[in-house]
Formats: sequence, C-alpha cells, structure tokens
Amino acid sequence: MAKKPPENPANKPAPKLDPKTIAPFSHAQGDNDAQMAAASYKLAALDQDWLLSDSMRGVRFMLEYAKVEEALDRWGVRSTIVVFGSARFSPNGRPEHQRWYNDARTFARIASERGGALLSERSPRDNVIATGGGPGIMEAANRGAHDAGAPSIGYNITLPMEQEPNAYSTPDLTFRFHYFAMRKMHFAMRANALVVFPGGMGTLDELFELLALRQTDKAPPIPIVLYDRKFWEEVINFDAMVKHGVISAPDESLFTYAETPEQAWQQCVDGGVMTRWLQEQHTT
Repeated sequence: MAKKPPENPANKPAPKLDPKTIAPFSHAQGDNDAQMAAASYKLAALDQDWLLSDSMRGVRFMLEYAKVEEALDRWGVRSTIVVFGSARFSPNGRPEHQRWYNDARTFARIASERGGALLSERSPRDNVIATGGGPGIMEAANRGAHDAGAPSIGYNITLPMEQEPNAYSTPDLTFRFHYFAMRKMHFAMRANALVVFPGGMGTLDELFELLALRQTDKAPPIPIVLYDRKFWEEVINFDAMVKHGVISAPDESLFTYAETPEQAWQQCVDGGVMTRWLQEQHTT
C-alpha cells in the first residue's frame, strides 16, 4: 500500500486570527501611537533610561573620558600640577586651617605665574592647577590660579555632600564625574607634580593612588610634595611601614616635604616640572 504523501504546509488554510488580538497593532486603523511611544523607538543617544542601564556602564565610562579630554585639548592644557587637601578648611576657620588654606592659595598663584599656565600663545599650557573642584584646599588652589589670571581645573565628583564646584575654577574646565576611577585617571594623566596639603580620607586615597603608581612605575617620575611635615608624620608613620617590611626604605624617596609655598614650588622645580617648558622656550 502506497504511503500517504506528507502534508504540504503551504496548502493548509491560514489560521483564523482573533480581531481582538490584532486590533491594537493594526496599521489599517492608522494609529501608531504605541509604536511611537515604545522605548525601542527612541533614538539611542536620547534614550536616557537605556544609557543609564547596567549594560551601558562602559559607554558612560568612555563618555567621562572623552568629554574632559576634548575640553582640556581646546584649552591647550598639556600638563597640570595637582593639589589635594581637605574640603573642610576655610580662610575663616581654625588658625591652622586658615594657614593651610592661605598657603595653598599662595602656592597655586606662584605655580600659575611661573609654571607656564599663562603662556598658551607660544606653547601649550603647562603646570595648570588641577583640583577636585570643591571647597577648602581645592577652592584655595583654584583661587590662587584665579589671582594670577590663569586657568585652573576642577574635577568634581557627585557626592552626598561637598559636591558643588567652587567659584574659582575656570567654568570651561569645571567637570563633574560619576566614576571615581575615571576622575583619578584624569588626575594622573597630565600630572607634572602632586602637592598634598593636610586632609582626610579623600586626600589620603588620592595620595596613595599616585604613590602606588609611582612605586610600581605605572606613572612617570613626578615630584610628590607633602605640605607640613609635622601633620604628615603624625598621621602616617612611613618609618613603621619600613620597619614592618610593607614598604622599602627607598620608597620614602618618592615624596618630599615642604613648609612654605615657595619651598613647595621649589620642590616641584627640583623635580623637573619646568624642564620640558624651558627646553621649548630655549629653542623658539
């Protein structure tokens, strides 16, 4: 007995569709409101919910890199002097807080006047003051650059408190980060020197970030100046770290101490912050 040939699906009648099911999606009705309102229809660049999703974290990270890079390039910023310190100091606070605030302001003015931040017509800007952009020592350093008529950078970070930019960083160079890691990367990328005034957890975090990069040769040699030796020796016992074998004695040569703004600037100069700029000025 011959086998029955298999059914040809093409010959089967189309199934009946329930009009109630397809009505909302029927183009015959001329109503495409649902399609227009769908999240999938939004332009990717304008879809904030998607851009803020977990899958786009890498893209957001890249955006924080690119936006800042473009702005710094437009201003011709080739190198910076990074100034860290407490956000809690003011020119009207405790006497030692006043002194540190005023010294940071004076140092930044000196560095801005002598370091090449003002000379963009003949060369790129060098040794531009860069801070975390907030109050306290950050404000003082941006203010010192402002006193000199020089631009300065404020790398702000979104925090529950102490997050608003101070009034002295250059507006076009005042940035806001979500990611600490990208903010730290921008601090390190152009740093010609690091001057660290007394500060708390955030200051220590940034200091040890740069010290670790130098210790491991992940960053080029730059002067790292700790301001007010008495404070730092009370807060961090580097000798004890050597004693217990967690760092080596030569690691203590990664940084120096300064007691005055002029001395801090000289430590930067001795560490080579002016070498590249002076060479270029000599050849032009």
